[in-house]
Amino acid sequence: MKPIEGYILVEPIDIEENTASGLIVQTRGERHDKGTVISLGSGAFTKDGDKIPWNVKEGDTVLFRSVAPERIELDGTDYLLMREEDILAILE
Repeated sequence: MKPIEGYILVEPIDIEENTASGLIVQTRGERHDKGTVISLGSGAFTKDGDKIPWNVKEGDTVLFRSVAPERIELDGTDYLLMREEDILAILE
């Protein structure tokens, strides 16, 4: 899937939580705040028509606002569509 214009396709990363007994519970629910950039749209442009460069690239692990993305499912895999301004940081 190739997003259009200023959209970014992100695959959410499972959030692991430890229980009191030390078990790890993997959740994929309402709150995703970390994911991997899968694909970038063509990008945004200034009013003068100059292309604005992306701050992220495919493969980056990013931290993003959990309320911002559009959730979609493609071939049984969950993805998120968001704008770059919803990305808070690139995790290294």
